[in-house]
Amino acid sequence: MNWTDIRSIDLSTGHATSLLFENGKTRFSFINAETRLPVDKMMMRLPAAISQKINTNVAIEPTVINPSPTDLSSAAIAYDQRHGKLFFASMRTGSLIWLDMNAGAGTPVFYTISKPLVKNSNFDDPAFNITRMTIGANGNGYALTNDANHLIRFTAGSKVIITDLGNIVDADSNNGISVHNQCSSWGGDMVADASGKLILFTAAHQVFEIDPDSRVATYKGAVLNLPATFSLNGAAVDKDGSVVVSSGSGTGGFYKVNMRDLSSVKLAATGEIFTASDLASSYLLNQSNATMNVATSTAADVIGNNFITIYPNPVSSGQIKISFENKSLGEYKIELTDLQGRLVDFEKVYVKYSGQVESFKLHSKPVKGLYLIKITDVEKNLIYSDKLLVE
Repeated sequence: MNWTDIRSIDLSTGHATSLLFENGKTRFSFINAETRLPVDKMMMRLPAAISQKINTNVAIEPTVINPSPTDLSSAAIAYDQRHGKLFFASMRTGSLIWLDMNAGAGTPVFYTISKPLVKNSNFDDPAFNITRMTIGANGNGYALTNDANHLIRFTAGSKVIITDLGNIVDADSNNGISVHNQCSSWGGDMVADASGKLILFTAAHQVFEIDPDSRVATYKGAVLNLPATFSLNGAAVDKDGSVVVSSGSGTGGFYKVNMRDLSSVKLAATGEIFTASDLASSYLLNQSNATMNVATSTAADVIGNNFITIYPNPVSSGQIKISFENKSLGEYKIELTDLQGRLVDFEKVYVKYSGQVESFKLHSKPVKGLYLIKITDVEKNLIYSDKLLVE
């Protein structure tokens, strides 16, 4: 139940391949992404039990602590391969934290921001705990509270914007099986579908498909062949398009779920198998080869995401903002293309100072869907590429 270590595992066997962070042993850097200052001390209004655990002689809140990024446990994690970030949520504070996966093999570097994923002053109530998280097909992160009353979207680029989309609504076809029910539908994890849907696996083995636009959850059935004592806490898509699930307690091992009929089989493994409160991968469900190739080439082409921010994403107003941080002064070209590379719109801008924000207005609003936005310099070198969802 000590959900504070971060490991890389082989999804085909469940074996741990490397230890990325061991709480209490691994040296680390923890930085406020907004101020760029170290998070040396943090003022938190902690539940009394946790306050007493950290400071055995102090039970007065708020409590001042020198935090490790995983001190307060996490049961929600999401891997954004495009930006090289491993996002997770502090279960007891709702804070959004990420590990910089591009920092190399040296000291791990973690970042956080001041705004929590969900506004709440009573994290003693497990209804508000963030236990499900994934990166959607549009490149945004999604997180869900236990009670499903807060579906949160967050941008994954250098400027993290958090939006509480509101509560999830049960589809009429669910026949009384509610996404809000504590016994059947709390806990678990989410994975993303290439079509834009989110697939929720609950701790009690139930499966829902969530449309993040309408916030409607449609019941799909229960995962078959799992032991009755198996608490389903983690889920991640493997390269074959199946979902591997884990348990956060006991020695249940890992199971592979066939999404066509929700049947599952236990992964054959020898040696030590770690329990896991959450899983994450870079794969999407129903990801065609074409989509995978686009995603792979886009990720490979991304240069300078730490210096250029595009928002909002998704966009519905026909206009986006582009912030140029610490980029060389000069002329740049902005291009919007479809996934096949056909030009939809373009504009040239001249950057005169660091932090300059430019408006990119779509002259003819494209149809709803996924597009690519690219920025090149005067020498036609690609310095930025990312997906843009038009709503």
